[in-house]
Amino acid sequence: MKEYKIENHEPSLLPDGEWKLVWADEFDGTELDETKWLYRTNFWGRPFPAYCDKGVTLDGNSNAVFTPVKMEDGRICSAQLQTGSNSFDIPKQVYSEATNACGDNHFWPLGKLPKPTFMHRYGYYECRCRLQKTNGWWSAFWIQSPGPGTTYDPEWSGVEVDIMEYFGNKKLTTGNFYGGYGEELKTAGRIYYGLNGKADYDVEEFAKQAEEFHRFGLLWTENEYVYYLDGKEIGRVDGPISHVPQFILLTTEVQGYRRGDGTMHEQKAEASLNDTFVVDYVRVFDIVK
Repeated sequence: MKEYKIENHEPSLLPDGEWKLVWADEFDGTELDETKWLYRTNFWGRPFPAYCDKGVTLDGNSNAVFTPVKMEDGRICSAQLQTGSNSFDIPKQVYSEATNACGDNHFWPLGKLPKPTFMHRYGYYECRCRLQKTNGWWSAFWIQSPGPGTTYDPEWSGVEVDIMEYFGNKKLTTGNFYGGYGEELKTAGRIYYGLNGKADYDVEEFAKQAEEFHRFGLLWTENEYVYYLDGKEIGRVDGPISHVPQFILLTTEVQGYRRGDGTMHEQKAEASLNDTFVVDYVRVFDIVK
């Protein structure tokens, strides 16, 4: 790996070769750049109680700070940012409001997919971040297509690629979901590891290492995914590989809502209200051929 220097910012650690920066957010300034990020507030076609369009602030030191938020109704939620959208998340329009090219509003009442701010195929994806400390919520850096599972071949409908996912349990996970989210859901390259990049690690040492920022990276080529932690390879998988453009997600979620026990988990999440997941930057590079 080698350094790619960004003026007045921490350098990236990239695989050998010549690279060019094609997209980035350094989180400069004091306001989130909403020309780059969309808030994800829906999940499987309806507003989701764990998500909100609050809880992300810029600290003035080029960091995006994610914090759980207690809403007026007592619900504790947090923010999910994305540069595109999953088509399954968009709420359907009611028949009385739906229109289509045939002038018939009794079929295909699908909601409009928002225009993505950034979609990309192949390259190196990197995030430098500091993990949250409590286990009432989780954080992730990943990429996804708008329609996983919409073809028989995940290479052409897209693959969910989890570059980093952390549930607050002193254990990181990385890998792919593919085949859609129904009976065909499968995994590839799923591994669990510590901040030393190994499956064998000391939990107390993990807690100390989590006080620092770490770089999580993905090399996506036509033939494989290669995962990196702090410039060191931690795993790879050679299929199925998405060959369609995908969008970036930088997400947090208060645990429990998906299982319908949000109230119980909100009590646990009270301890997370002052916790933070801090992101220094997100960058995407293309290889120079």
